[in-house]
Amino acid sequence: MRKQQIAILALALWLIMIALYMLLSHRFDVAFFFVLCFFGVLVIMQLLEPDYVKPGYLQYIRYIIEVGIVIFGAIVTQKIMEILGLEIVL
Repeated sequence: MRKQQIAILALALWLIMIALYMLLSHRFDVAFFFVLCFFGVLVIMQLLEPDYVKPGYLQYIRYIIEVGIVIFGAIVTQKIMEILGLEIVL
């Protein structure tokens, strides 16, 4: 198997484990699911990235990671606002 195929299988297994855990605990939170999925993508990208050569597809994946970081920041900001008792309605 190639590295990309192993990465896809690892990410799929990670997502299934997260979904099963949430189903079995009867607690599904989209923000928590996104954060765990995003961490999985980051770990797999770190393992896939070659040391000396930068393939072209990594640039597009970095754009996806940047968007994920912005969404993660919005989730963290929203959770902090909830803790402080402030609300922002979007």
